Amino acid sequence: MSASIAGHGRVDPFLSKPKSQQMTLKSMVKGTRNMLGRYVGKWFYDKGIPFDAANNSYFPPMVNAIQRAGPGVKPRTAYEFSGPILDEEVEEVTKWIEEYKQSWPRTGITLMSDGWLNKVSKMEFLNFLSYSPKRYSFFV
Repeated sequence: MSASIAGHGRVDPFLSKPKSQQMTLKSMVKGTRNMLGRYVGKWFYDKGIPFDAANNSYFPPMVNAIQRAGPGVKPRTAYEFSGPILDEEVEEVTKWIEEYKQSWPRTGITLMSDGWLNKVSKMEFLNFLSYSPKRYSFFV
């Protein structure tokens, strides 16, 4: 659609005053947040990830790290998650457990156990729980 000025014919529509306002920063952020939600949602739905995973304490830092990485950073592969990255996480947890164990002589520890029988499979389960003033831990 083109505009006209009385007696002067048609005016280029790109030169005429737009009928809508420029997008605000707030609406751009809202649109970006919506787009991010859709992409993350598709991943949740496709992989059957429980919706409660979005409430996990690791979820916001993950999103923040992705934002800081910026465009152009390639996603990690399944091999990296199942190999080197998993190895780093196992190492970190092992160090945490060792630090936790080192506090036991100072703080003391209570070991508790619980066992039960699965009536369907007839399998026996035995779980251990360690408690100290520093924190508790569940071992299967």
